[in-house]
Amino acid sequence: MHIAVLMLALMTMAPPAWAGATKPVRLVVLGDSLSAGLGLPAQEAFPQKLQKALQTKGIMVDMTNAGVSGDTTSGGRDRLDWSVPDGTDGVIVELGANDALRGIDPDLTRAALTDIIQRLKARKIAVMLCGMLAPPNYGDDYAARFNSIYPDLAKRFDVPLYPFFLEGVAADAKLNQADGIHPTAAGVDIIVGSIMPTVEAFLGTIAGQRR
Repeated sequence: MHIAVLMLALMTMAPPAWAGATKPVRLVVLGDSLSAGLGLPAQEAFPQKLQKALQTKGIMVDMTNAGVSGDTTSGGRDRLDWSVPDGTDGVIVELGANDALRGIDPDLTRAALTDIIQRLKARKIAVMLCGMLAPPNYGDDYAARFNSIYPDLAKRFDVPLYPFFLEGVAADAKLNQADGIHPTAAGVDIIVGSIMPTVEAFLGTIAGQRR
Protein backbone atom coordinates (compact mmCIF):
# COMPACT_ATOMS: atom_id res chain seq x y z
CA MET A 1 0.00 0.00 0.00
CA HIS A 2 2.75 2.42 0.97
CA ILE A 3 4.68 1.63 -2.22
CA ALA A 4 1.60 2.34 -4.33
CA VAL A 5 1.10 5.69 -2.63
CA LEU A 6 4.78 6.56 -3.10
CA MET A 7 4.67 5.65 -6.79
CA LEU A 8 1.54 7.73 -7.27
CA ALA A 9 3.25 10.69 -5.62
CA LEU A 10 6.30 10.29 -7.85
CA MET A 11 4.12 10.07 -10.94
CA THR A 12 2.31 13.30 -10.06
CA MET A 13 5.63 15.02 -9.42
CA ALA A 14 7.24 13.83 -12.64
CA PRO A 15 7.83 16.51 -15.29
CA PRO A 16 5.99 16.21 -18.61
CA ALA A 17 7.71 14.04 -21.20
CA TRP A 18 8.81 17.03 -23.27
CA ALA A 19 10.38 18.93 -20.36
CA GLY A 20 13.84 17.36 -20.47
CA ALA A 21 13.91 16.57 -24.17
CA THR A 22 14.86 20.03 -25.40
CA LYS A 23 16.92 23.02 -24.33
CA PRO A 24 15.23 25.55 -22.00
CA VAL A 25 12.36 27.54 -23.51
CA ARG A 26 13.22 31.24 -23.72
CA LEU A 27 10.29 33.14 -22.27
CA VAL A 28 9.62 36.85 -21.91
CA VAL A 29 6.90 38.28 -19.68
CA LEU A 30 5.87 41.53 -21.36
CA GLY A 31 3.94 43.41 -18.74
CA ASP A 32 3.36 46.31 -16.38
CA SER A 33 3.91 46.72 -12.63
CA LEU A 34 1.84 43.61 -11.87
CA SER A 35 4.52 41.42 -13.43
CA ALA A 36 7.45 43.79 -12.88
CA GLY A 37 6.99 43.21 -9.15
CA LEU A 38 6.43 46.78 -7.96
CA GLY A 39 6.99 47.01 -4.20
CA LEU A 40 8.54 43.53 -3.98
CA PRO A 41 12.11 42.20 -3.93
CA ALA A 42 13.19 41.11 -7.42
CA GLN A 43 13.01 37.41 -6.55
CA GLU A 44 9.36 37.79 -5.46
CA ALA A 45 8.16 39.14 -8.84
CA PHE A 46 5.81 37.03 -10.96
CA PRO A 47 8.31 35.96 -13.68
CA GLN A 48 10.92 34.84 -11.15
CA LYS A 49 8.39 32.92 -9.06
CA LEU A 50 6.89 31.34 -12.17
CA GLN A 51 10.35 30.22 -13.30
CA LYS A 52 11.04 28.71 -9.88
CA ALA A 53 7.69 26.89 -9.86
CA LEU A 54 8.38 25.46 -13.32
CA GLN A 55 11.87 24.35 -12.28
CA THR A 56 10.35 22.55 -9.30
CA LYS A 57 8.38 20.52 -11.85
CA GLY A 58 11.50 19.82 -13.85
CA ILE A 59 10.62 22.31 -16.58
CA MET A 60 13.59 24.52 -17.48
CA VAL A 61 12.96 28.00 -18.86
CA ASP A 62 15.13 31.04 -19.47
CA MET A 63 12.88 33.78 -18.11
CA THR A 64 13.10 37.51 -18.81
CA ASN A 65 11.07 39.97 -16.76
CA ALA A 66 10.13 42.67 -19.28
CA GLY A 67 7.63 44.34 -16.96
CA VAL A 68 7.64 48.15 -16.83
CA SER A 69 5.64 49.87 -14.11
CA GLY A 70 3.00 52.21 -15.46
CA ASP A 71 3.06 50.72 -18.93
CA THR A 72 -0.09 50.63 -21.04
CA THR A 73 -0.73 48.30 -23.95
CA SER A 74 0.46 51.09 -26.26
CA GLY A 75 3.65 51.43 -24.22
CA GLY A 76 4.24 47.71 -24.48
CA ARG A 77 3.75 47.86 -28.23
CA ASP A 78 6.18 50.78 -28.57
CA ARG A 79 8.99 48.88 -26.81
CA LEU A 80 8.14 45.45 -28.21
CA ASP A 81 11.16 45.01 -30.46
CA TRP A 82 13.79 45.70 -27.81
CA SER A 83 11.86 44.05 -24.97
CA VAL A 84 11.59 40.78 -26.89
CA PRO A 85 15.01 39.85 -28.31
CA ASP A 86 15.60 37.58 -31.27
CA GLY A 87 15.67 33.94 -30.22
CA THR A 88 12.71 34.28 -27.85
CA ASP A 89 10.45 31.23 -28.00
CA GLY A 90 7.37 32.59 -26.25
CA VAL A 91 5.91 35.76 -24.75
CA ILE A 92 3.40 35.98 -21.92
CA VAL A 93 1.58 39.28 -22.48
CA GLU A 94 0.35 40.84 -19.23
CA LEU A 95 -0.82 44.32 -20.20
CA GLY A 96 -4.01 46.36 -19.93
CA ALA A 97 -4.43 47.10 -16.23
CA ASN A 98 -3.20 50.67 -16.64
CA ASP A 99 -5.43 51.17 -19.69
CA ALA A 100 -8.42 50.20 -17.56
CA LEU A 101 -7.37 52.28 -14.55
CA ARG A 102 -6.98 55.36 -16.76
CA GLY A 103 -10.18 54.77 -18.71
CA ILE A 104 -8.36 54.57 -22.03
CA ASP A 105 -10.65 53.93 -25.00
CA PRO A 106 -10.95 50.12 -25.30
CA ASP A 107 -10.58 50.45 -29.06
CA LEU A 108 -7.03 51.75 -28.52
CA THR A 109 -6.26 48.91 -26.12
CA ARG A 110 -7.62 46.36 -28.57
CA ALA A 111 -5.57 47.86 -31.42
CA ALA A 112 -2.35 47.84 -29.39
CA LEU A 113 -2.77 44.24 -28.24
CA THR A 114 -3.67 43.19 -31.78
CA ASP A 115 -0.47 44.78 -33.07
CA ILE A 116 1.62 43.09 -30.35
CA ILE A 117 0.20 39.65 -31.16
CA GLN A 118 0.53 40.09 -34.93
CA ARG A 119 4.12 41.32 -34.71
CA LEU A 120 5.18 38.47 -32.42
CA LYS A 121 3.49 35.90 -34.63
CA ALA A 122 5.24 37.41 -37.67
CA ARG A 123 8.52 36.72 -35.84
CA LYS A 124 7.43 33.11 -35.21
CA ILE A 125 7.22 33.75 -31.45
CA ALA A 126 4.42 32.01 -29.54
CA VAL A 127 2.04 34.22 -27.56
CA MET A 128 0.04 33.65 -24.39
CA LEU A 129 -2.42 36.35 -23.34
CA CYS A 130 -3.27 37.27 -19.76
CA GLY A 131 -6.68 38.88 -19.47
CA MET A 132 -7.60 41.90 -17.40
CA LEU A 133 -10.96 43.21 -16.17
CA ALA A 134 -12.05 46.83 -16.01
CA PRO A 135 -12.75 48.36 -12.58
CA PRO A 136 -16.46 49.08 -11.97
CA ASN A 137 -16.12 52.88 -11.75
CA TYR A 138 -16.26 53.44 -15.52
CA GLY A 139 -19.67 51.80 -15.89
CA ASP A 140 -21.11 48.73 -17.53
CA ASP A 141 -20.63 49.88 -21.13
CA TYR A 142 -16.91 50.52 -20.68
CA ALA A 143 -16.47 47.23 -18.80
CA ALA A 144 -18.25 45.27 -21.53
CA ARG A 145 -16.12 46.83 -24.26
CA PHE A 146 -12.87 46.37 -22.32
CA ASN A 147 -13.47 42.91 -20.88
CA SER A 148 -14.32 41.41 -24.27
CA ILE A 149 -10.93 42.37 -25.76
CA TYR A 150 -8.96 39.42 -24.40
CA PRO A 151 -11.29 36.51 -25.24
CA ASP A 152 -11.94 38.06 -28.65
CA LEU A 153 -8.24 38.32 -29.51
CA ALA A 154 -7.43 34.88 -28.10
CA LYS A 155 -10.08 33.39 -30.37
CA ARG A 156 -9.16 35.51 -33.39
CA PHE A 157 -5.44 34.68 -33.25
CA ASP A 158 -5.75 31.21 -31.72
CA VAL A 159 -3.53 32.00 -28.73
CA PRO A 160 -3.94 30.63 -25.19
CA LEU A 161 -5.69 32.89 -22.69
CA TYR A 162 -5.53 33.03 -18.93
CA PRO A 163 -8.82 34.93 -18.43
CA PHE A 164 -7.96 37.21 -15.48
CA PHE A 165 -4.38 37.70 -14.30
CA LEU A 166 -5.43 38.72 -10.77
CA GLU A 167 -7.91 35.87 -10.28
CA GLY A 168 -8.16 34.98 -6.59
CA VAL A 169 -6.10 38.02 -5.57
CA ALA A 170 -7.94 41.18 -6.72
CA ALA A 171 -9.84 43.01 -3.96
CA ASP A 172 -8.45 40.75 -1.22
CA ALA A 173 -6.73 43.10 1.22
CA LYS A 174 -4.63 40.29 2.69
CA LEU A 175 -3.10 39.52 -0.70
CA ASN A 176 -2.44 43.08 -1.86
CA GLN A 177 -0.04 45.78 -0.83
CA ALA A 178 -1.25 48.96 0.88
CA ASP A 179 -2.30 50.51 -2.45
CA GLY A 180 -4.88 47.74 -2.88
CA ILE A 181 -3.70 47.13 -6.44
CA HIS A 182 -0.36 45.34 -6.40
CA PRO A 183 -0.11 41.77 -5.05
CA THR A 184 2.01 40.90 -2.05
CA ALA A 185 4.47 38.01 -2.31
CA ALA A 186 1.67 35.72 -1.08
CA GLY A 187 -0.60 37.14 -3.77
CA VAL A 188 2.01 36.41 -6.44
CA ASP A 189 2.20 32.82 -5.18
CA ILE A 190 -1.55 32.44 -5.74
CA ILE A 191 -1.30 33.92 -9.26
CA VAL A 192 1.55 31.54 -10.12
CA GLY A 193 -0.33 28.53 -8.78
CA SER A 194 -3.48 29.41 -10.70
CA ILE A 195 -1.79 30.22 -14.00
CA MET A 196 0.54 27.19 -14.02
CA PRO A 197 -1.70 24.79 -15.99
CA THR A 198 -2.12 27.37 -18.78
CA VAL A 199 1.63 28.10 -18.84
CA GLU A 200 2.51 24.40 -18.86
CA ALA A 201 0.20 23.79 -21.82
CA PHE A 202 1.71 26.83 -23.58
CA LEU A 203 5.25 25.52 -23.04
CA GLY A 204 4.21 22.06 -24.19
CA THR A 205 2.96 23.53 -27.47
CA ILE A 206 6.24 25.41 -27.95
CA ALA A 207 8.27 22.26 -27.24
CA GLY A 208 6.13 20.28 -29.67
CA GLN A 209 6.74 22.82 -32.44
CA ARG A 210 10.50 22.53 -31.98
CA ARG A 211 10.57 18.85 -32.91
